[in-house]
Amino acid sequence: MTTTAGDRSDELAQAGLDGQNRTALGRLLGTGSIGYAEKGADGKLRGTVQIPVDELCWEPAILILPHGGELELTLINHDKNTHCAVLPSNGDDQFIWLVNHAKGTASLMLDGPGTYYYCSTTGNDEGRGLTGAIVVGGEVPDEAKLDRPPQPRP
Repeated sequence: MTTTAGDRSDELAQAGLDGQNRTALGRLLGTGSIGYAEKGADGKLRGTVQIPVDELCWEPAILILPHGGELELTLINHDKNTHCAVLPSNGDDQFIWLVNHAKGTASLMLDGPGTYYYCSTTGNDEGRGLTGAIVVGGEVPDEAKLDRPPQPRP
């Protein structure tokens, strides 16, 4: 049996896969909401992700950037437990510690299109669903393109 996108959230709830400690110990990757980074007057992209109380997930679970560049990411931990975030950034990952009810900001450089995953490695947080994705759209810089004929695009 297949499910349409519209029925997906209802079916996840019915199966007990829309939250923590139901059918599965944690939340499945890709079952949360989608958010969009906004471009500021200074050209930086800005986004916010949060950990809701007793949910062990990032909201939004997927943050979409229209193109590569500098991202100022605000992380808010509303949970009663301490978590962290291991975040992708060109050159080196970044780490931010989020004690209970804390807020932090990370400056990330993601200059190429693609999907970048991040998580909390405290305890078994990532195994229980505290994993998110930053999806960067746009084109690959000219210097990174392969020397080959143009390929069909969707």
